Amino acid sequence: MISIRRVGAFATALTVAGSLALAGCGGQGGDRGGGPNSDGDEQGAGSASAVKAYDINPVSRDGVKDGGLLRWGLNEYPTNWNLNHVDGNLAMVKKVIDGLMPSAFRSNEKGEISANADYLLAGRITESNPKQVVTLTLNPKARWSDGTPITWEDYRAQWKALNGANADYRVAGTTGYHDIESVEKGKDVHEVVVTFAKPFGDWQSLFGPLYPRSTNATAEAFNNAWLNRIPVTAGPFKFVSFDQTAKTITIARDERWWGDRAKLDKIIYRALESDALVGAFSNGELDTFDVGPSAPDYARAKSSQGAIIRQAAGPDFRHFTMNGESEQLSDVNVRRAVAMGVNRQAIAQSDLQGLDWPIVLLNNHFFMNTQDGYRDNAGETGVYNPEKAKQLLDAAGWKMSGQTRVKNGRELNLRFVMPSGLQLTKSEAEIAQNMLAQIGVKVTLQAVPSDDYFTKYIIPGNYDITAFAYVGTPFPVSSGYGQYANAVRDSKGQPQWNANLGRIGSPEINAAMDKATADLDGAQAIADTNAADKLIWEAVNVVTLYQRPQNVAVNKDIANYGARGFYDLKYQDIGFTK
Repeated sequence: MISIRRVGAFATALTVAGSLALAGCGGQGGDRGGGPNSDGDEQGAGSASAVKAYDINPVSRDGVKDGGLLRWGLNEYPTNWNLNHVDGNLAMVKKVIDGLMPSAFRSNEKGEISANADYLLAGRITESNPKQVVTLTLNPKARWSDGTPITWEDYRAQWKALNGANADYRVAGTTGYHDIESVEKGKDVHEVVVTFAKPFGDWQSLFGPLYPRSTNATAEAFNNAWLNRIPVTAGPFKFVSFDQTAKTITIARDERWWGDRAKLDKIIYRALESDALVGAFSNGELDTFDVGPSAPDYARAKSSQGAIIRQAAGPDFRHFTMNGESEQLSDVNVRRAVAMGVNRQAIAQSDLQGLDWPIVLLNNHFFMNTQDGYRDNAGETGVYNPEKAKQLLDAAGWKMSGQTRVKNGRELNLRFVMPSGLQLTKSEAEIAQNMLAQIGVKVTLQAVPSDDYFTKYIIPGNYDITAFAYVGTPFPVSSGYGQYANAVRDSKGQPQWNANLGRIGSPEINAAMDKATADLDGAQAIADTNAADKLIWEAVNVVTLYQRPQNVAVNKDIANYGARGFYDLKYQDIGFTK
C-alpha cells in the first residue's frame, strides 16, 4: 500500500459483483498496515490477522510450467475495449487489457510504485521549479503488434485525448492529464518530456494503460475503434478472437514480445451471469473467477475439488449510488433522506457474514478505514435515522398518502436497477426496499442483463438507485477523481458526466480534489483529501458501504495469480506450478 503522499490519477474501474472494476480508491504505505485491524473486527466477522496485502501464490518462473490454458470467468461481456473510454472503464475490460497493453509504471503489494521495465527504463522528476517536469526514458525494444515502435508520440496523443480539452472524447477521467502543459520529444523518440502547468503528485499514475496514437488521434477513433475490436496490442499476450455466441475472448502468447516469455499458451475469458460462474467453476469448466462478497458462492467455491479462495485487502468498496439527474432525486435533501433511511450496518452484515472479513462501515470516499489518512466525514448523512429522514421528506414537499409519499400528484417511487443473476445486489435492493418503505419511499426493483447493466443503464443515467463496487489503485484521489468530477460540455453543448455515474458534482468539489492532487506534502494532502470528501458527503452522490474483500476462487495449482490487493499482476509469470 502506497505512501500517503500519493493522492491519485485515473478513473475508477467498475464491477458488477464487487470484483475488479477500473481504477478506484487508493492505498497507503506498506509501513502503515494493510487490511482491517482487530479493533474493527466486529460481530465475529473474522480475524484481521488473516487479511493479507496480497494472496497470489508467488512462485519463481523456474517453478512454473511452460504452456497451458487458463480458463478465466468474467461476469459480463464488454463491448468497448478502450479502458480509457467511459464505456470501457470496466473491471472485466481491465482483466483482459492488462495482459495486452502497456503501462508505464507498476505497483507492488505495498503500493510502492516503480517503472515497468518492459516499457519504461526510467521515469523521474527532472525539474520542480518553476514547473514540474517529468522525463520518461522508454524501452527501445517496445513495439506495437503492428511493428510500430512505442515512442513519445504515443504519450503525447494520449495526453491530448485525455486532458479534457475536447469533450467529444468520452473519457473516463481527465485527472492529471488536465494538469499537463506539454508532452514533447526529448533527446530522441524514446525520451518523453512531460511539463506540468501545475504540480501533480500522482504523475506515476498516468499513461497506464497506454493506447497507440492512432486510437487517440481523433474522437471518432477513441470512441469507436475499440468497439468489439482489439486492433493492436503490445504485451506478453496478443489478441486472438472473440466468440459472441459463446461469450469468450481468447488471447495467446505473443512470441514477438521482447520481455520474459509468457508461461501460458493461452487465456480464454468466458462471460457468464454471476450466478452461473460458481457452478462453472465447481464443475471444472473454469480455473478462476472473482467471487466478490457473496457468502454462498464463497462457501461453494471453497469446497470445490482442487480449489482455494485467495483473499486480500485492497482499496475496493461497495456502495449505493443515486442518480442526481433523476427527477425525484434531484433535491439533495431527498437524497439525504434516502441515505439516512437505509441501515448500512445491516446491509454490510448481510453481505459480509460468512466471508471471514471484518464488518466495518466505510465513511470515506478516498481512504480505507485502516489508512492513516482515514477520517469519518459522513456526518449525519451516514447515520441511520428514519425519523430525521421523514422530516427531510416532509420539508421537501413529499407528504404521506397511504403507504407512500406524494408530491404534485406523483408518487415517490425510485427504480433500483440491478444486474440479473447477482444475488448480492438483489439482496441489497430488497433490504433497502423494506427499509425505505418505512419512511414512505417506494422502491421498484428492475433486473437487467449483466452485459447491459453499465453501458445501457448506469453510465447513461437510466436508473434512480443502484449498487456495485469501485476498485481502487494506489492513488486515492486521482483514481477516484472522475467519479465525483463535475460535468463538462461537449461540442454540442451537452453535459458529459464521464465516470461520474451519480451525475452529481460542483465546481467546489472539483477545486477541492484539484488541490489534493497538487499537494506534494503528505499531511496537507491528507487534510485536503478529507476536505474534498466532506463536500462529496454533503452532495450525497456515492453512499459508501464497506471495504470489499478481494475473494478470488482459483485452481490451487495456479501460480502468480489471485487476490492482488495493490499488486499489479505480471501476466507473463502466471501459470501452473511444476
